[in-house]
Amino acid sequence: MSTDYELLTIGQRIKWLRERRGMSQPALGGLIGRSENWVYKAEHDRMPVDRVPVLLALCRALRCSMEDLTGGYVSGAASGNAEHQHVPAIRQALSLPSSMLPLRVEGVSANDFTEAVTDAWTVYETREKGRYQHVGERLPNLLRQGHAALRDAPSQDEQPILRQLISLYGLHQIWLRRVGENTLARVAADRGLALADNAGDPALLAAAAWNLCCVLTSAGDVADSLELARQIIAQCKPGEDASPEHWSAYGALHLQGAVAAVRATRPVAWDLYRGAQQAVQRVGGDRNHWHTCFGPTNVAMHEVHLKAEEGDATEALRAADTVEVNPDLPLERRTRYLIEVMNLNRVQRDDYATVHILSKLRKQSPEEIMFSPLVREAVANLLKREKPLWRDDLRKVATHLGLT
Repeated sequence: MSTDYELLTIGQRIKWLRERRGMSQPALGGLIGRSENWVYKAEHDRMPVDRVPVLLALCRALRCSMEDLTGGYVSGAASGNAEHQHVPAIRQALSLPSSMLPLRVEGVSANDFTEAVTDAWTVYETREKGRYQHVGERLPNLLRQGHAALRDAPSQDEQPILRQLISLYGLHQIWLRRVGENTLARVAADRGLALADNAGDPALLAAAAWNLCCVLTSAGDVADSLELARQIIAQCKPGEDASPEHWSAYGALHLQGAVAAVRATRPVAWDLYRGAQQAVQRVGGDRNHWHTCFGPTNVAMHEVHLKAEEGDATEALRAADTVEVNPDLPLERRTRYLIEVMNLNRVQRDDYATVHILSKLRKQSPEEIMFSPLVREAVANLLKREKPLWRDDLRKVATHLGLT
């Protein structure tokens, strides 16, 4: 590839590779399950193209390498060239039938299992360094303990254990997605949904469906995600006396449905968003029931996201100006939101603001940004046009990412 090609953004590379193959935007969209409008926005850098399954689909359609498409901005763990060291053990556990998981595991009480799952979530949501290592190491054994606890539990303890098992499968899916293992994340989410379906609890079903919708949307299966969200929303509507947990899962399902809808260019996206706004009134303040982060702040963050997905960076940034990020929200949620705002400033060519947010990200979540292709692309592009005003701050981030 020429030096000029190396200076292109991912969107510009998609256009260059598509035109080199004599392919139209509708044709490329059809090959990757996206609309012509999506391809247009991606090529003009009006929306982020940072999800590994989408990047892999583009590589297949354009017959290019990940290196050619991204310029090496995608880390090895995310691009499939190497897997996280704990993935093989997790894969082995998820490959076993549920009845075989608790073999040779004894003496796990409902309380012990609840404490273990709660602690794993706490590490994942709050620890700045080493959380993927610590949580990944725990997941296979936690799964065995959970199914052992369920096997041995008296009937009155089954429901609390089921709740924790579904929560644990949710932790599996989000951890696996973040390290680029969408197929395994789908397996974990499917298992959680099957457990919830058998439990007969609409709040559990909504929470488990939300987990699966997250996986489907992340993998680019937005039509399936939207359909699942809409069907479960219809089935699991809370009654007047429903708990805040139920309303949180129900509202979060609306948000995930809205994200899937806007990516599928369906007009129902904002209807679903308004459904989340109504649900949040029943929850009150910011909560983290079912680890959905559902509350007023997350709903406001999703307004920014939906406008960004529509390709309107100016309106998205205007909405972002009104969002006061709650420091009590989980670290990952705050980090993903900051990455989105960073990218909106990058799209607007506001380099100073982009570097300022990159610096905040490095200090706030040094490990999380290592898994973000969007951050790596932003830093690599900025290094090509660095200015004295923000050069030192940029180079600190670049050094942290291993780009200098």
